[in-house]
Amino acid sequence: QIAQVCEDLAAHPVLSKARAINALGFSQGGQFLRAYVERCNSPPVRNLVTFGSQHNGISRFQDCAATDWLCKAAIGLLRTNTWSSFIQNKLVPAQYYREVNETTGLGSDQYLKYSNFLADINNERAAKNKTYAANIAKLRKLVMYVFEDDTTVIPKESGWFAEVNATTQAMTPLRNRTVYDEDWIGLKKLDEKDGLVFRTAPGAHMELSDEMLKAAFEEYFGPDPEADEMGDWVLVDQERGRAHIDGLVPQDL
Repeated sequence: QIAQVCEDLAAHPVLSKARAINALGFSQGGQFLRAYVERCNSPPVRNLVTFGSQHNGISRFQDCAATDWLCKAAIGLLRTNTWSSFIQNKLVPAQYYREVNETTGLGSDQYLKYSNFLADINNERAAKNKTYAANIAKLRKLVMYVFEDDTTVIPKESGWFAEVNATTQAMTPLRNRTVYDEDWIGLKKLDEKDGLVFRTAPGAHMELSDEMLKAAFEEYFGPDPEADEMGDWVLVDQERGRAHIDGLVPQDL
């Protein structure tokens, strides 16, 4: 899906000529768009705003309603076959599953060996992709909203790249982590130019008010004096995380 979006945007008759676009990611759409920035970034993203995303993964899959049998079947597969190639390629939550605990550390070796998405875009494997770090560092702002009462994203602090030990619940903030110190994906360099923004939003997962969205748009997607003649555009990736460009709208609308 990311490869398709990269291809579509690079070939778009209007956006491909833009100096920059802004991007808004809801839930898993946040890490989806971050992957776009890292892997392609053409046209380049100026500001990336994410709401309730799983930037550092999830340590537990969500619970299902009592009568939601389809959900229960999917979660059953996720819990029993997380690292199989079939599940990693077919069920998206498996691609950003990442558990840290006292006994096994970072998911034993399975996460680094079999994760076909998060381990790559977080540059956690031994071979680092320097392009990922360079592209993230080029952002003007990476704005990360975490929902105060989020029980869908576990741990919710994943939206800020924090690491939470599943056994002790001890939290390690981003700036105290190796991924930041060694600048695996450019977050430290971005932070040094005041480009990292940590925000909280009231309510449960994706309980967004019009007022909060409007405030975010006005602050981070407003007119830019450095923009080209076509102005900025906003790329919206919905919570479902599907690849699409049909949500592209002129910013001034």
